[in-house]
Amino acid sequence: MSETQLSVRSTKARDLAHALARRTGQPINKLVEQALERYDLELRQQSARTPIDVLSDLMAEGRRAVPTGTTSAHDDFYDEYGLPR
Repeated sequence: MSETQLSVRSTKARDLAHALARRTGQPINKLVEQALERYDLELRQQSARTPIDVLSDLMAEGRRAVPTGTTSAHDDFYDEYGLPR
């Protein structure tokens, strides 16, 4: 019994597959299976993330853009008793 075939009409995919096959010595079908398995795992891991994980990543990304030494104290807006000026 023969296996079902997958046909991808893409010059870029073909070129990448052949280049990887030459570098690794693995057959193209195995390389494609491994790539799809890795992508599937990556998507599953992303979907398993909680909203707080996503928020934490966004906050960390935002902090990288803030110059060192920057604070959010806003002391200049308040008097010595903590009241707005």
